[in-house]
Amino acid sequence: MRITTYYRLEDLYRKYSGYISTRELLSEGFSNRQIAVLTEENYLEKVCHGCYWMLQCGHKKPDDYKCIEVCLSDPRAVIAMKSACYYQGLLESEPDVLAVVTERTDRSVIKMKFPVERHYFSSSHFQYGINKIETKFGKYNIYNIERSFCDMVRLNDETVIEVFDHIKAQTTQYDRISRYSAIFEGKNIIRGEN
Repeated sequence: MRITTYYRLEDLYRKYSGYISTRELLSEGFSNRQIAVLTEENYLEKVCHGCYWMLQCGHKKPDDYKCIEVCLSDPRAVIAMKSACYYQGLLESEPDVLAVVTERTDRSVIKMKFPVERHYFSSSHFQYGINKIETKFGKYNIYNIERSFCDMVRLNDETVIEVFDHIKAQTTQYDRISRYSAIFEGKNIIRGEN
């Protein structure tokens, strides 16, 4: 490859903040062949179909890179349950698997370099409790703590007790959990009533 290709790569490092799409690379004058060679030579890391991380851009991947990368793969995906609790500071240890929710009708492929546990939720309840997080590296969707907690209870997640210990001292979250539980199960999840 010509040396000018590597100079153009330096320009990309100044223009983009780490992640770059195939479309952006092509619009910057790189060919598909050059993109493949830059990946082989460890200048680019393929994150998912159509998206790369610029390995030598001078930035370290952010702590929430998994959330960003899943949503680069499927912009409608939502980080959920214990993963959402971890990224919002309720759990100290990062779960081994990233929990993600999509609508039942969403058949986008989510193939990542890290383990992902995908759940399909009905359209009628999918939108409740989604927060949109914007970072300098990208954006992602994440369920709020209350929604995540209710989903963990519904799906019998073993981490639910640890999360509840953090929540119960906060009256506002406790009340919101009661409202969410009524929407999703028609019962009070916290007290275990039908």
